[in-house]
Amino acid sequence: MFSIVLYFAHLQAVFIPIYFGIKSINKFKFIFNFYLIPYGFIFLGFASLFEMFDHFTTAWIYINHSSIFNWLFYSCLSIGLTLLSVSVLKKKIFIIFCCSLCVLSICAYWSYGKTIAILFQILISIFLIINWQQKFKDFLFWAYPIFGIFLTTFFGTNLLSTGNQIWHIFIGPSGSVSVLTFYLVLVRSGKRLSSIKL
Repeated sequence: MFSIVLYFAHLQAVFIPIYFGIKSINKFKFIFNFYLIPYGFIFLGFASLFEMFDHFTTAWIYINHSSIFNWLFYSCLSIGLTLLSVSVLKKKIFIIFCCSLCVLSICAYWSYGKTIAILFQILISIFLIINWQQKFKDFLFWAYPIFGIFLTTFFGTNLLSTGNQIWHIFIGPSGSVSVLTFYLVLVRSGKRLSSIKL
């Protein structure tokens, strides 16, 4: 029973972002780089998919290690968050800065270790929070750092410190709540814009 729940917790983290990515195609045209939004969601789904592949190599027991699939997980996560961040940017200097953080995160994994790659990913997340909050000014967006950063880190830390796999179940759904937050903020922003035009 536990294994089924664990598989489902990971599968939903694959399909939910990809579903929102498909729903976002040719939508949200009020966003400057709206065409990047579907790719951002889809890469978040790919990240979860590669995490599943990595778990297959460890018999679904979470192990803090470096591997090709683990690198692909972090790389796709960095790319997805970067694309969502860049989607609302207009100034090239900020776009270049954000993309540079993404490249550094991807390259640092093998060059300097996973910890350094995660530090760059944290910077990507901070930049994303700043960009989206300035753009949308929606209190709902604060669900992203709560679920996508703080709670996933809390669950992951407990998993590492205790070895109790029950914490593993909560990480994927918590991340999916943050993905849902991105989509709802975009929808709410579109509705506000439509009401202003009316």
